[in-house]
Amino acid sequence: MELIRLDKFISGQMPEYSRNDVKQLCRRGRVAVNGVAAKSADMKIDAHTANVTVEGKTVCYKKNVYIMLNKPSGVVCSTRDGLSKTVLELLPKNLLRQGLFPAGRLDKDTEGFVLITDDGELAHKMLSPKSHVPKRYFVRLEHDICPDAERIFKLGITIDGGEKCLPAELELTDSANECYLTLHEGMYHQVKRMFEALGNRVVYLKRVKIGGVELDPKLELSKVRELTPEEIQKLILS
Repeated sequence: MELIRLDKFISGQMPEYSRNDVKQLCRRGRVAVNGVAAKSADMKIDAHTANVTVEGKTVCYKKNVYIMLNKPSGVVCSTRDGLSKTVLELLPKNLLRQGLFPAGRLDKDTEGFVLITDDGELAHKMLSPKSHVPKRYFVRLEHDICPDAERIFKLGITIDGGEKCLPAELELTDSANECYLTLHEGMYHQVKRMFEALGNRVVYLKRVKIGGVELDPKLELSKVRELTPEEIQKLILS
């Protein structure tokens, strides 16, 4: 049984209500627990089984949320920035809740799959260098890919600053200047720096897969959807 204060439960699931708002609503009889008006905002409830309503609206409990965003260029992977729009600002109101953050980063000019969650344990696993969670990117380059690139990346290329990358998988396409690249680590600007080491320049970059979960091809830029239970399980097992 997971007991939680009523005001914390409601404000956590519905950020439009602050804990003080909940206190005021309880005084006015606008909050009910299992069909009975709540007399106090600090009462403890079972988050999994309690039927809570606020002004007639049911509060649906989710311990954690997992959101797939197809990030457009120009948006930053941050909870706040002050200058540029952040990934959290793209979320619709019904998915907003306290504690959400992007689990990993994409450069401002990079598009594609960003996982937004409030599950710190999963995010730690996704970001930990020891986990080597694979991430797949679609890459378009200024020049044709050199013939040796696949072998060089597989061995682990050394980039500027002398850092040696872990082995990466390069998948060629029908276009001589386009490919897919799968990494098992997350260095700063890594994809761009890897190709720069080969004398080439990335002109377009999009993340299309994290772990075992692919970016939904039907998800338009700037749009989001919650992950399915099957997709969440794939991330956990990545």
